[in-house]
Amino acid sequence: MLDLHPKNKMGGVLAPLFALRGSSDLGVGDTQALHELVDWCAEIGLSVIQILPINETGIDHSPYNILSSLAIEPSTITTTPEFLPELAVEDFSFITSKYDLPRMRAREVCYVEVKALKLELLGAAFKRLSDSAKIRAFRNFQEENKEWLQPYTLFRSMVHLHGQSEFFQHWPAEEREYASAQKWAAELQGEKKIFLEHLQDFYSYIQWIAFSQWQDLRRYAESRKVALMGDIPVGVSLHSADVWAHPHLFDLTRSCGAPAEKEFYVDGFTKNWGQNWGFPLYNWTEMFQNNLSWWRRRLRIWRSIFHMLRIDHVLGFFRMYTFPWYPSDNIRFASLNEEATRGLTGGHLPRFMDQDDSTEGNRQKNRARGEALLRIFLEETEPYHLIAEDLGMVPPYARPSLQELEIPGLKIPIWERDEQGELIRGPDYHRLSLATYGTHDHPPLKARWQQWIQDAASEEPARSHSAVSQMRDLLNFAEHPNSEVPQPFTENLHLALLKGLFACNSWLAVPLITDFFGTEHEFNVPGSAAESNWKTRLEIPVALWMTEKKALISRVQTILKTTCRKILYD
Repeated sequence: MLDLHPKNKMGGVLAPLFALRGSSDLGVGDTQALHELVDWCAEIGLSVIQILPINETGIDHSPYNILSSLAIEPSTITTTPEFLPELAVEDFSFITSKYDLPRMRAREVCYVEVKALKLELLGAAFKRLSDSAKIRAFRNFQEENKEWLQPYTLFRSMVHLHGQSEFFQHWPAEEREYASAQKWAAELQGEKKIFLEHLQDFYSYIQWIAFSQWQDLRRYAESRKVALMGDIPVGVSLHSADVWAHPHLFDLTRSCGAPAEKEFYVDGFTKNWGQNWGFPLYNWTEMFQNNLSWWRRRLRIWRSIFHMLRIDHVLGFFRMYTFPWYPSDNIRFASLNEEATRGLTGGHLPRFMDQDDSTEGNRQKNRARGEALLRIFLEETEPYHLIAEDLGMVPPYARPSLQELEIPGLKIPIWERDEQGELIRGPDYHRLSLATYGTHDHPPLKARWQQWIQDAASEEPARSHSAVSQMRDLLNFAEHPNSEVPQPFTENLHLALLKGLFACNSWLAVPLITDFFGTEHEFNVPGSAAESNWKTRLEIPVALWMTEKKALISRVQTILKTTCRKILYD
């Protein structure tokens, strides 16, 4: 076990798995690439690796729009004979020869090709599964996980039979709900029955391999004194196995999202209404009646893979902003005012649920509900293993609640200000926090700085003043108050900003990998359906970082030592 306690300040990196290039790369980052990242972190003195969700996704490849709260995305599996012993070398060579691997490795992630390739390789390995000990281990996995695995594999087989379409609302009537689909499956005869059972076994096998690789990775990371931080998405897809099998646990009339914020004005809809994520709202009444067993199992299983868990959009557990329509209808409402919108929705508008924070009574109810949920979460994760993503429109009680529960929240320096609007100094940060310059949803630090330089030259006084002020604020945070602004984003400036982050009082300092290296790669533009979202890959393979970035890494190692960011010990 690793000693995860806030008494020791730790440094780390946030690296989207898909963006990593491994030595056995097949077009997307996988467990093998993460093995290499563990080695790199251990070598330079970083002790935390934060990644985005690894849940299985469907046609939309966002790691937050998930097909299952528990199933692992098959493309994260390393599908080479070295990591997948059942896969024969000749099968690997034959299957990969049908794909243009040089192109897939060189470009951004092409999910359609990558997933097809990896499923084909996993299928070849499954056909050769014959070792009796391994078959027993596989059957034990199925038995131990049958509560969630049986409905998932039936759902996943249905997706397969319908051309990989997860939109079960359009399947034949007898397949649209789990209970009726079970009856339909039980009544199959002959070859159809055998084929369906084979499909269910295959998708069980994929999960067995995935969990085996990820749990092996956890043990390896522990051996290198590196902690893995996973990510629990706030919702599940409307077209997920969870909604299909347990519709009573969700309020399907409302879609989750976030109110309009100036940080994320990407189009007319988000400026007018905010972000409509498309996840159904939870039916908390039903969930509490069953002692939150769905959530308990979810947290317990992910803790078998990760040492720490980041809870996405923790503010939604206090009160969730919801829409009375799903994203497919956003275009209808993009430019409408409230009166016209009410006319189309029967009087309903986007709003917080169960209630907003407009009165003291509402605030007390929201705080009580959120704390009740988080206390139950803590029962499954232990102290200091849960991190709260508390960004957005933060209600006044949320951060005091998190501090009372001893759950670290996030500190993004440019937004951490006192009541007078002054930037809070890093040494004054609460120890129970995670400091970073931005998440996967924000432009990298270098891109922000370049934009501020452009804005500083603007003929609009307000725009120019704002840019200069933000540059000066970050330099003040980094203990360089007398530096000239504007100034270009040089290596010295980059390292000064990194040192400011690692020097703060937060328990965890975890810059995005692009901010660590000072690049401009962007992974997601919230509120948009940009074709480039979730596809960007880092140019240099992980195994080459120590040589290709030797000078930068050496200077960062010095920063880690001087700021007392420590490696983990048992």
